[in-house]
Amino acid sequence: MTLQDYNLCVTQYADNVYRFIVKNLGHEEDAKDVVQASFEKLWLNREQVDAARCKSYLFSIAYHQMIDHIRKNKRVQLKDEFREDSRVEDTQVSDARRILHEALGRLNEIQKSLIMLKDYEGYSYA
Repeated sequence: MTLQDYNLCVTQYADNVYRFIVKNLGHEEDAKDVVQASFEKLWLNREQVDAARCKSYLFSIAYHQMIDHIRKNKRVQLKDEFREDSRVEDTQVSDARRILHEALGRLNEIQKSLIMLKDYEGYSYA
Protein backbone atom coordinates (compact mmCIF):
# COMPACT_ATOMS: atom_id res chain seq x y z
CA MET A 1 0.00 0.00 0.00
CA THR A 2 1.40 3.34 -0.99
CA LEU A 3 0.95 6.68 0.72
CA GLN A 4 -1.70 7.66 -1.83
CA ASP A 5 -3.56 4.37 -1.22
CA TYR A 6 -3.47 4.99 2.51
CA ASN A 7 -4.78 8.55 2.13
CA LEU A 8 -7.52 7.30 -0.18
CA CYS A 9 -8.46 4.65 2.37
CA VAL A 10 -8.70 7.30 5.09
CA THR A 11 -10.83 9.54 2.90
CA GLN A 12 -13.19 6.78 1.83
CA TYR A 13 -13.63 4.77 5.01
CA ALA A 14 -13.00 6.99 8.05
CA ASP A 15 -16.66 7.99 8.44
CA ASN A 16 -17.90 4.43 7.92
CA VAL A 17 -15.50 3.00 10.48
CA TYR A 18 -16.40 5.74 12.95
CA ARG A 19 -20.14 5.11 12.56
CA PHE A 20 -19.59 1.36 12.98
CA ILE A 21 -17.60 1.83 16.19
CA VAL A 22 -19.77 4.54 17.73
CA LYS A 23 -22.88 2.43 17.07
CA ASN A 24 -21.36 -0.45 19.02
CA LEU A 25 -19.66 1.53 21.80
CA GLY A 26 -22.25 4.26 22.23
CA HIS A 27 -19.60 6.79 23.21
CA GLU A 28 -18.26 9.25 20.66
CA GLU A 29 -14.91 10.05 22.27
CA ASP A 30 -14.07 6.38 22.79
CA ALA A 31 -15.06 5.69 19.20
CA LYS A 32 -12.71 8.42 17.97
CA ASP A 33 -9.87 6.85 19.95
CA VAL A 34 -10.59 3.41 18.52
CA VAL A 35 -10.75 4.75 14.95
CA GLN A 36 -7.50 6.65 15.39
CA ALA A 37 -5.77 3.56 16.78
CA SER A 38 -7.13 1.53 13.85
CA PHE A 39 -5.73 3.91 11.26
CA GLU A 40 -2.45 4.02 13.12
CA LYS A 41 -2.22 0.24 12.99
CA LEU A 42 -3.10 0.30 9.29
CA TRP A 43 -0.30 2.81 8.72
CA LEU A 44 2.22 0.71 10.62
CA ASN A 45 1.29 -2.38 8.58
CA ARG A 46 0.79 -0.61 5.25
CA GLU A 47 3.57 -2.52 3.51
CA GLN A 48 1.86 -5.87 4.22
CA VAL A 49 -1.63 -4.69 3.24
CA ASP A 50 -2.95 -4.94 -0.31
CA ALA A 51 -4.63 -1.68 -1.33
CA ALA A 52 -7.58 -3.60 -2.78
CA ARG A 53 -8.26 -5.18 0.62
CA CYS A 54 -7.70 -2.14 2.81
CA LYS A 55 -11.41 -1.77 3.68
CA SER A 56 -11.81 -5.27 5.11
CA TYR A 57 -8.43 -5.03 6.84
CA LEU A 58 -9.37 -1.67 8.36
CA PHE A 59 -12.74 -2.88 9.64
CA SER A 60 -11.11 -5.98 11.13
CA ILE A 61 -8.56 -3.85 12.93
CA ALA A 62 -11.28 -1.48 14.16
CA TYR A 63 -13.40 -4.38 15.42
CA HIS A 64 -10.49 -5.87 17.36
CA GLN A 65 -9.51 -2.47 18.75
CA MET A 66 -13.10 -1.98 19.91
CA ILE A 67 -13.12 -5.39 21.66
CA ASP A 68 -9.82 -4.54 23.37
CA HIS A 69 -11.25 -1.19 24.45
CA ILE A 70 -14.37 -2.85 25.91
CA ARG A 71 -12.29 -5.42 27.80
CA LYS A 72 -10.02 -2.73 29.17
CA ASN A 73 -12.98 -0.66 30.38
CA LYS A 74 -14.56 -3.69 32.06
CA ARG A 75 -11.38 -4.31 34.02
CA VAL A 76 -11.24 -0.69 35.13
CA GLN A 77 -14.90 -0.72 36.21
CA LEU A 78 -14.50 -3.98 38.12
CA LYS A 79 -11.44 -2.61 39.86
CA ASP A 80 -13.35 0.53 40.89
CA GLU A 81 -16.31 -1.53 42.09
CA PHE A 82 -13.99 -3.71 44.13
CA ARG A 83 -12.52 -0.65 45.81
CA GLU A 84 -15.99 0.64 46.71
CA ASP A 85 -17.01 -2.75 48.14
CA SER A 86 -13.90 -2.95 50.29
CA ARG A 87 -14.56 0.53 51.70
CA VAL A 88 -18.06 -0.49 52.74
CA GLU A 89 -16.81 -3.62 54.45
CA ASP A 90 -14.11 -1.69 56.29
CA THR A 91 -16.67 0.68 57.76
CA GLN A 92 -18.98 -2.21 58.67
CA VAL A 93 -16.16 -4.05 60.45
CA SER A 94 -15.11 -0.94 62.35
CA ASP A 95 -18.76 -0.27 63.30
CA ALA A 96 -19.20 -3.86 64.50
CA ARG A 97 -15.97 -3.63 66.51
CA ARG A 98 -17.11 -0.35 68.07
CA ILE A 99 -20.54 -1.77 68.95
CA LEU A 100 -18.98 -4.90 70.44
CA HIS A 101 -16.54 -2.83 72.49
CA GLU A 102 -19.39 -0.65 73.79
CA ALA A 103 -21.45 -3.73 74.70
CA LEU A 104 -18.53 -5.27 76.58
CA GLY A 105 -18.05 -1.96 78.38
CA ARG A 106 -21.58 -2.20 79.82
CA LEU A 107 -20.93 -5.56 81.44
CA ASN A 108 -19.52 -6.03 84.93
CA GLU A 109 -16.15 -7.72 85.43
CA ILE A 110 -17.56 -11.24 86.01
CA GLN A 111 -19.73 -11.06 82.88
CA LYS A 112 -16.80 -9.78 80.84
CA SER A 113 -14.61 -12.62 82.14
CA LEU A 114 -17.26 -15.20 81.20
CA ILE A 115 -17.60 -13.79 77.69
CA MET A 116 -13.83 -13.66 77.22
CA LEU A 117 -13.34 -17.21 78.52
CA LYS A 118 -16.13 -18.51 76.28
CA ASP A 119 -15.13 -16.70 73.09
CA TYR A 120 -11.36 -16.57 73.35
CA GLU A 121 -10.49 -19.63 75.42
CA GLY A 122 -13.31 -21.92 74.23
CA TYR A 123 -14.81 -22.69 77.64
CA SER A 124 -18.54 -23.27 78.13
CA TYR A 125 -20.74 -20.87 80.11
CA ALA A 126 -21.34 -23.53 82.75
